[in-house]
This record gives sequence, structure tokens and C-alpha cells, in this order.
Amino acid sequence: MNVDSVTAVYFSPTGTSRKITEGIVKGIKPARSNVVDLTDAERRMMPLHVSEKDLLVVAVPVYMGRVPALVTEWLSTLTARKTPVVCVVVYGNRVYDNALLELKDTLAARGCVPVAGAAYVGEHSFSSEEIPVAHGRPDSSDLAHAEAFGRAVRDKMDAVADSSAMPELHVAGSRPYEGMTTLWDVDFIEVADSCTQCGVCAQICPLGAIDTQNSALVDIAQCITCCACIKRCPQQARSIKPSLVKDASLRLNKLFSAPKQPENFL
Repeated sequence: MNVDSVTAVYFSPTGTSRKITEGIVKGIKPARSNVVDLTDAERRMMPLHVSEKDLLVVAVPVYMGRVPALVTEWLSTLTARKTPVVCVVVYGNRVYDNALLELKDTLAARGCVPVAGAAYVGEHSFSSEEIPVAHGRPDSSDLAHAEAFGRAVRDKMDAVADSSAMPELHVAGSRPYEGMTTLWDVDFIEVADSCTQCGVCAQICPLGAIDTQNSALVDIAQCITCCACIKRCPQQARSIKPSLVKDASLRLNKLFSAPKQPENFL
């Protein structure tokens, strides 16, 4: 089965899922590729229609061991027809629980044919220089692994006539998925006096939770604790203050310091 065109779909507030996706697509080496960045709220308003001639690569972060609710909501609008799909989850070195299985099941229910799955480690959203959790991941080794995985996906696609000839894909996980798909409503962001009100944080927030006129104002009901505003602040004026999030970062740093490695399912 020829792989001429790849549509890469990812939700990636801090860039980790995007980097892994780019590595996989580089390994697949299609003639054409298209990107659907679900981090953009406007893009999430647009459904996607794909056919058996497309290859999808869908990468999402793991939140509380699950696929984020806002991603699942968008996936419910996906229209596919025997479309081969590579399912990818990116997690912060804790566990990915049943998220990969959930993603696979969700995409299969929309008309996709899962052909491969993978779990990669990305720097945890709660990670900081003070309290690192998978700091710097994905690193060069992870990205090389992702590219090699992409080549293996292409080899698997080349070995069959069409997606209907694909054997059933088995990935790690169990049903029911359990866990939570929504996050805490918690006030955890501290804004220092060095904030210049440049508006970058409000612009990059995937849920529009930051006031455009006063960046210290955060709608905690909308916030998904992705920490993109903290990690990408040009003035480094935002940080995690004492809170449930700070406590969680300390636990993660203590309990999950040993680096975990990518897992592939083909």
C-alpha cells in the first residue's frame, strides 16, 4: 500500500507531541504531508474528513492516564473510511495507563484502521528547572527512535495491498479505561512583577483561559494545567506557586526520576 500522503494530527501545548509527530512523519517520508494542529482553538472547530488513501498520524498528550477530553470531543467529529492510522501518546515519564488503547478504540470507532501505536516520553508540563520531570524529553535519542518507528510503519504499509489486509493491532492497556479526562480547577500560576503584559501567554493558551488585557487573570475552570504559558513566557515571569500542582510536581520528581523509554506496537 503506497504512502504518498500523510495527515499529522496533534494536540501539543508545549511542543512535545509535535516533535514526536514530526519525527515519525520524517521516517515515513511521504511525498506530501498535511498538519492539523489541535492546539489552535479555531482549528478544533473544523472537522476532518479522510479516506482510505490517506495515512493519519494522531499524537496526543496523556492527561491523568487518559486522552484529553477536548481531543476526544474533536475526534468525535472525524469522518474516516478505512483510513490507516498511527496512534501515538506522549506522557510525562509517569505512566500512560490506558490512553493508547483509548486513542486506538476512539479512532477505530470513527472508521480508521489502526496500523501502529506508540508511547513516547515528553517533558512533564509540571517540570521546571527547580523540580525537573523528564526534563528535555523528547531528546535526540527519542526523536531518532520516532524516525525509525516511522520507517517501520512505512515498511508495514508497503507489505499490504490495502488497509483491509492489516492484521488487528494490539496495544498496551485495558478496559474500562478509568481515570479522569478533565483536570483540576486550581489556582496555581504566579505572575512576577517582570511581566510586561506582552500577551504571548494569552495568545498561546489552547483554551483561551488567560485574560488578554491582564495576563495575571486566569479562568481556572478553563485552564487545563498544560503550563504552556509558563514554559513559553518570554520574560520567564510565570511560575508554579505553592498549590496542588506544585505538590504533584514534587511527587513526580521523587517517584518517577528514572527515565522511561519509548514503546512501539506494530
